[in-house]
Amino acid sequence: MKIGVMSDSHDNMPMIRKAIRLFTDEGVEAVLHAGDFVAPFAVKEIMKFQGRVKAVFGNNDGEKEGILKLGFDVSGPPRTVEMGGRRVLLCHVRPEDTESADVAIFGHTHAVEIEEGAPLALNPGECGGWLTGKCTVALLDLESLKVEIKEL
Repeated sequence: MKIGVMSDSHDNMPMIRKAIRLFTDEGVEAVLHAGDFVAPFAVKEIMKFQGRVKAVFGNNDGEKEGILKLGFDVSGPPRTVEMGGRRVLLCHVRPEDTESADVAIFGHTHAVEIEEGAPLALNPGECGGWLTGKCTVALLDLESLKVEIKEL
């Protein structure tokens, strides 16, 4: 199962659209967002993805009530998601306890991080690009645990 992973989109609508288009073109079945979408209008764009989307709130998600009213599948971190036979721990800040997960996904630092091992630790970098000037997302094959970072 191939999933798309994004974080820290920070209302950058053109980059969110590019990410969703990339995920669709790559045949991604689900998208996981590790927080900091920020406002409901950005979440509406993410919800246009035709597969499953699951997310956690980040520290800059200020309009939580408005986001929840959209019916977006989001909760506070940490959140465990079962996908493709794997346990995925979804957080905004890198979690300390990852023992029970096959994959730990997080964001917050805006920097790409991939650490192979048990579990695989993955920060897809920042989709929004406001901090580094580099807009990135990840493609993750849950069967092989291979990660591909894509620049938008």
